[in-house]
Amino acid sequence: MGDLDGLDLGGFGIYTFDFEHQPAALIRESVRELEERGWPVVWIPELMGRDAFTHAGYLLSSTRRLRVVNGIAQIWSRQARYAYGAALLLADAYPGRHVLGLGFGGVPQPGVTPLAAMAGYLDEMDGIETPNPRPETPIRRILAAYGPKMLELARDRAAGALTYHVTVAHTARAREILGPGAFLGVEHAVLFERDPARARAVAREHLHPYLTSPYNIAKFRRLGYPDEEIANGGSDRLVDDLVFWGDPDTVVAKLRGHVEAGADHVAVQVIGIEPGRSAMPQWRMLGDALLPASGLTGAGVRPTA
Repeated sequence: MGDLDGLDLGGFGIYTFDFEHQPAALIRESVRELEERGWPVVWIPELMGRDAFTHAGYLLSSTRRLRVVNGIAQIWSRQARYAYGAALLLADAYPGRHVLGLGFGGVPQPGVTPLAAMAGYLDEMDGIETPNPRPETPIRRILAAYGPKMLELARDRAAGALTYHVTVAHTARAREILGPGAFLGVEHAVLFERDPARARAVAREHLHPYLTSPYNIAKFRRLGYPDEEIANGGSDRLVDDLVFWGDPDTVVAKLRGHVEAGADHVAVQVIGIEPGRSAMPQWRMLGDALLPASGLTGAGVRPTA
């Protein structure tokens, strides 16, 4: 679905739910500072009511260079033709700055597996004929993926994959499946807290929705965690693998582990931020450690098959 040559997401970016709780003025101030500080990309989910494309368009319009990735736009939230039309407009208005991340989210249809649903959505999207002008810079597309078959679909039908709440070992396996030519972006949660008890308490609160949902429980089992480690808030081992906590040097070293395992890009999610407040102090700290001086600029998004 188009050529993605020339788009470089850099080695590290920001992934945040925080904008869902903030007024437009604070969001605009935040993304402008992130851009000024050299962050190459911001990833935004679609979960708490803000439409994926309206949200992305606002962030793009508030900045000049910042890339914005939908991480992810839920396929159940809109028909494929409207996702395609919105992505066309963003590609035209902000050449090379928007990446359409698609994922199995929202209210599923009974009897339809995530893989079949995504494949059908891509089929519909790729077959659309529209009077909307085609931009000179094509739509960029990646898929939220975890299991082998969805990763293969991301490799074959998109530029690559975004993984969410996985381990460094999974990153290595995902790279094997994707091969050397597909993009692999990895989200990982971090918390700057040195006290183990406090850190794990905050991490467990963050992980609770994932440790109690069927799809995520299945994912953690496939990562090698037995049921007793998933139940009751998760074992210390599981929590520590999914949320990197501690002093900045410790956190940064663990994030680099994903790059060493084969990730092109790590989308860092700072947790433990009170709704409505900004994570800017933590983003500044991360930027000092991870941005260009680190030398890990990443491979960028590669061409779609």
